[in-house]
Amino acid sequence: MLIFKQSRYFALLVGVMLVCFSSIVLMHPGAVSEGKQNTVQMVKLQSSGLSSDLPLTLREINTDQMRTGSGIHSKLTALALAPVNSSWNTAGKAEWLSASKLIKQSQPVPSTTPVKVAVITTPPAKGIKAVTKKVTVSKANPPTTLFFSRTELLSQEQQGKASWKYVVSEEDMLLLQKIVMAEAEGEPYQGKVAVANVVLNRLRSANFPDTIKDVIYQKSQFSPVANGRLKRVKPNQDSINAVNAALSGVKKVSDDTYFFLSLKLAQDLTVHHNQKYVKTIGNHTFYK
Repeated sequence: MLIFKQSRYFALLVGVMLVCFSSIVLMHPGAVSEGKQNTVQMVKLQSSGLSSDLPLTLREINTDQMRTGSGIHSKLTALALAPVNSSWNTAGKAEWLSASKLIKQSQPVPSTTPVKVAVITTPPAKGIKAVTKKVTVSKANPPTTLFFSRTELLSQEQQGKASWKYVVSEEDMLLLQKIVMAEAEGEPYQGKVAVANVVLNRLRSANFPDTIKDVIYQKSQFSPVANGRLKRVKPNQDSINAVNAALSGVKKVSDDTYFFLSLKLAQDLTVHHNQKYVKTIGNHTFYK
């Protein structure tokens, strides 16, 4: 009211504008309703993702010519921001999207599909575990009593078939270890076991002495006895294991194998020419 009192021309101008607007409504009531349809609304976009935004364009909306109270026709032009594709569903209430929401929606959803990892455990072949356990025990605790038939060294489980038995003394054990070390120190483990087998085969045979000591010290049979090497050597673990295996029944040569020699070092080849060949292990050739 203070404005109206200070400026009578301003009050007059407002009154003229109200009269004109009332005349327009009375003379053309459809213009107002049509104008409502041209109102631009910010709508919530309902699409599958933000990566496929439809292009927007400016469209010129021309309303019908409206007559004013003085009869002058004017053309009202409005600019509206509308999507080109008319098939868009624009129903909904306006909503502002923040930058954080845009980043969150644009990030791909990580896959949560569980992945099964199959762990395959291959069981050992039948009997391997039992054999390994038996060999381990035999290396640590070899039998002190040997059981023989007329043709072979028997296992501890076959003692009921034995024709005679032999008790291994501590001296016998040490002599066996030393002869294996002296004769086969540079030979493979199988060759060491085979040397111990030959000594035990002779112990069993009626053609050789009846004790391990006598078999080893029999004249002209083992070169380390003749050259004194047998007394000087100290058995290593490989030789000890080979003797324990042979006493436990492990055989790398047959029970009728009684001789062996190195063809590279031997000076007397009588055995090579007169005995039957069995096999070669390392540098040693075995005969029966």
